[in-house]
Parts: sequence; C-alpha cells; structure tokens
Amino acid sequence: MLALHSTENRELVEGNILQAIIRFAIPLLIGNLFQQLYNTVDSYVVGNYVSTGALAAVGASTPVNNKLVGFFMGLSAGAGVVIAQYFGGEQKKELSDAVHSSMALTILLSVLFTAAGVLFAEPLLRGIGVPEDVLPYSLLYLKIYFGGITFSLIYNIGAGILRAVGDSRTPLYFLAVACVINIALDLLFVCAFSMGIAGVGIATVTAQAISAALVLYKLLRTQDSYRLELRKIRFHKAVTYRIIAIGFPTALQQSVTAFSNVIVQSYINSFGTAIVAAYSATIRIDGFLMLILQSFNMTITTFVGQNFGAGEFRRVKKGIYTSWAVCSVLILIGAITMNRLAEPLIGIFTSDAEVIAAGGEMLRMFSFFYIVHPVIQILNGALRGAGHSKVPMYFMLGSFVVLRQIYLAIAVPRTNSVMAVMFGWPLTWIICAIGMVVYYLKVDWLPEEKDM
Repeated sequence: MLALHSTENRELVEGNILQAIIRFAIPLLIGNLFQQLYNTVDSYVVGNYVSTGALAAVGASTPVNNKLVGFFMGLSAGAGVVIAQYFGGEQKKELSDAVHSSMALTILLSVLFTAAGVLFAEPLLRGIGVPEDVLPYSLLYLKIYFGGITFSLIYNIGAGILRAVGDSRTPLYFLAVACVINIALDLLFVCAFSMGIAGVGIATVTAQAISAALVLYKLLRTQDSYRLELRKIRFHKAVTYRIIAIGFPTALQQSVTAFSNVIVQSYINSFGTAIVAAYSATIRIDGFLMLILQSFNMTITTFVGQNFGAGEFRRVKKGIYTSWAVCSVLILIGAITMNRLAEPLIGIFTSDAEVIAAGGEMLRMFSFFYIVHPVIQILNGALRGAGHSKVPMYFMLGSFVVLRQIYLAIAVPRTNSVMAVMFGWPLTWIICAIGMVVYYLKVDWLPEEKDM
C-alpha cells in the first residue's frame, strides 16, 4: 500500500512558516540558477567562440521558444496547484489521478509542440524581422531545440509534481547533473568539434533528455501516493478539467505575453545586430534576478495550494507576507549589484565595445525598477495557489501585453530609441503591481478560517 506522504513533505502545512518557505525556496533557487546557466552558457560559448551574430541568434530565438514553452508551463502550473491542494487535503485517489492526467497532457502537447516548432520556426523568425545575417543561426538553433522539446516538457511536469508534494530538492539534483553535462558538451561540441550553434543546441537537448530520464525514474520508483505508473497514464475527466480550468489562464497569460515579447523583439531587431546581441546578453543577466522571483513564485504557489487544501487560511496570509519580505531583500541586493557592475556583466558575453555599452545601459535601467517585481510574483503565485488564476492573468495581460504594446506603438516612432523600447518593461511592471495590490487588499479572495 502506498504511503500518503512523508513527514518532511508536510513541512509547508505544519512547520514554522519562515523556515518552511526558506527551506523550500533555496533548492528552487539553486535549481533555477542551474536552469539559467543552460542559456547563459549557450550565450557565453557562442558569443566568445562563434560570433556576435550567433549570440544575437540565441537572443532572437528566446521569445519564440518562450511562446510555446510558456503555454505548457502555465498548464503545468495548474497541475501543480491541483496536486498541491489534493496533497494538502490528503486526497489520495485524486492526487494519483492528477499525476497521471498531467503526464497524459504532457505527452499530447509534446507531439503538438514538436511539430509546431519545427514547421513554424522560420515564418515566426521572419515575421519578427530577425536580421538576415542572424536568421540562419536562429533557425538552426530553434529546429534543434524543438526537435527535443519533449525532454524539456517531461522534466518540467515531473519536477512540478515533486515540488507540488513538497519535494524541491530532488529536481535540484537532477538539474545540477544536467547542467554540468550541458556545459561540458557545449565546450566539447563548439570548442573541440567546431560545430557552432548546432553544437550548442544539441548539447542543450542532450542535457534535457538526461534530466527527463532522471525525473521519470524518480516518479516510477517512489512508493508515495504520487507514484507514476505507465499503465495508468490517461485523462481523468474531472481532474483534467480542473487542471485546465486553473492552468489555462496562466498558460494563456504566458503564451500571449511571450507573443507580445516576440513583437517587442521585432522593435529591437530594427536597431541592428549589435543591439540584438546587447539585448541577448541583457536578458541572460536579467534572468538571474528573474530566477529569484520564479523561485518564490513557485514556493508561494505550493505553500498556498497545500494550505488552501488543508483549510489553513490564516497561515496562507502569513506565508504571503513572509515570502514577499524575503524575496524583496534578495531582489534589492541583486538590483544594486546589477547597477554597479552593468558593463562588466555584459562583458562576460562579448568583447564588442558597442554591445557592452548598449547592454550596460539596458541593465542599469532595469535595475532601478526591479523592487516592484516581488509584489507581482508573490501575489500572482498566491492567487494561483488558491485557484484564482484568472485574476493575475487579467492584470498581467492588461499590463504586459495591451499597455506595453500601446506604449511602444506611441513611443518608439517618436523617439527612435532602443531605450524607449526597454522602458516599456518597468513602466508596465509598476502599473501591474499597483493593480494587484489593490485587488489583494480590497477583494475577499480567501475563505475565512474554518475554526474561527
């Protein structure tokens, strides 16, 4: 008979709130650091050992990658919320059904995304105006990436299942192994075998395949109630509907925001290869602060999901404030560091003086506004964990898509400045943060404590 849970995995529901959040977030943070190293090492290797055009290609490919992957990550977040709530409420059968429905959904989307990515990579890249000298690199990189996207999706849903039941350490171990392999293969394929950007793509896909195999092994071998059994992988109607109901708003938000960023990329592309390369390096550095936000976003989503399922609603609010405080301190430290070391950080990726100057200016602008991000990400994760995923979707789509595109359509033609493009991010961060705080304080989105 399968055990319902281990004592350690109940810490988010029963333990000291600050300790539980930090203990859960630290492995996520380290794991996200390894995840970010995937892309950062790719950029470092192609920028230093291939060409500026290859560095620009990796950056130009990112919004296209994120469009499909973002949609999946939204759905997997819905699966994580459902699993966390069932785990918190100790609903064993429903938990098992959610695990197997999530894996069935992943297999279906893997097939669709592979086909879509390979078939539509070139039209998407041409549609956003990728420079002709960059296009062949971007196209090759994308086709390799989407050819192996199944591995990425399997790892992410498997890691999401483990995190939802309180295990944030195991995905970290698997990701660390994959990251080391990715770095080794990057250097081998590019520096030793001179495979160029194709070598970077193949190294990434190989590392993702290894991480997928490891997470599947863990799920297949565990004796806990979230055990994966291949013969049971199928869609359970009620649970699948609930996963989609919670996950689709986040999936739509992620995908539409990624599409909006594709349009933003087209503005950046119009300024030439050096600016595209500067932006590519900037988003790699930016990603290291984003990983802090993502870690606490996932932490509070799981924390709220488990405590919501257990009916511990006062604990939910305490967890929100605790997560916001810790996350804000870390982001402030990171933003100050980014501001002071902007040019040297960009210089990691390239020796091109024009690229370093432009990237440093971009990083410095972002650094002044990062402090509003913890508000957005903590409230986003908390509302999603409570099952209210439509609310953050409305705020984020309204701010990061609609308002940002309106701003760009007005500001860019009048200024013809890449920094005007970049300012579209912090402006809409502030607007979104204000809206979400007002909603959190004014709307009764959480039930009263049962024993009050």
